[in-house]
Amino acid sequence: MAEDFSFEIVKKIGTVAEGKGGWNIELNLVSWGGRPAKYDLRSWSPDHQKMGKGSTFSKDELISLKKLLDTIQIE
Repeated sequence: MAEDFSFEIVKKIGTVAEGKGGWNIELNLVSWGGRPAKYDLRSWSPDHQKMGKGSTFSKDELISLKKLLDTIQIE
């Protein structure tokens, strides 16, 4: 049986995409289980009580990702 876990959206940074039914892909600063907050990219329900799969990044990981994305040429 899955254990309960806690999370707190410390800061809402922005919405990447708006989906059907009000679910949005968002970049937020989230504290999981009372730990220090990390950058988090995932889909959230309108009330932020349910979430989809996502990715969590430390500050250094997000900086590396930004540098990598800056090298991509989008057609």
